[in-house]
Amino acid sequence: MSTVRIENLHVTFSGKNGKTEALKNFSLELADGDIYSVIGPSGSGKSTLLYVLSGIRTNYTGEVLIDGKRPDPKHQSIGLVPQNYGLLPWKRVKENIFLPERIKRKHAATNSSGAKPSFGDTHVQEIIRTLDLGELLHRYPHELSGGQQQRVALARSFIQKPDLLLMDEPFSALDALTAERSRKLFFDVWTKNPVTTLFITHNIDEAVSIGKRVLLLSPSPGQVTHILDAPTASEVRNLIADQWT
Repeated sequence: MSTVRIENLHVTFSGKNGKTEALKNFSLELADGDIYSVIGPSGSGKSTLLYVLSGIRTNYTGEVLIDGKRPDPKHQSIGLVPQNYGLLPWKRVKENIFLPERIKRKHAATNSSGAKPSFGDTHVQEIIRTLDLGELLHRYPHELSGGQQQRVALARSFIQKPDLLLMDEPFSALDALTAERSRKLFFDVWTKNPVTTLFITHNIDEAVSIGKRVLLLSPSPGQVTHILDAPTASEVRNLIADQWT
């Protein structure tokens, strides 16, 4: 698990109409081992924040530290579940699940024990069993439903034993029943493998049910306006109504 500290983060995008500020003077500290739900209007920089923390986006100013170091996916274990799940269509489920570990091995990285995880590992088998992926390992992503693809993305992140888990609206494209089942499966795996987690969602009920704390972001450029400890959905709605109107 990891602690995260962000101070005066500023991210700007250049486009045809000039520059757009996604995040400005953004500061935040995340305690080790908690789940933080993030809610903000479109354009408030939520996904940009995850890309900065994952080390994908490096063009920014300010200080971003994970356990005292800048984000570096080559040397840090950072799990990212993007909105489209990020599965490689030409790879089978089994290969997609181990993709982060294969990338790490190319940079001579190993897990905390120094051993390379395999499908025989108890940790791996438990995650595959919990997420009900045993019969899907030899399928390709296009042969899976949205819920199945989402479960593969979760397995990929947890199998790498991340110190930081970043989730970008992972359940938003699922129907209500599948999303509810997926949330339960996520909790089952997370409870056994707790990790500092940043969870983006537009669903207020989902935010308060998953997050130990809820972060509210301002309209663009995004800034943290509130950090709420175990709020109710009505409390969040009232703050949003005051903040976004």
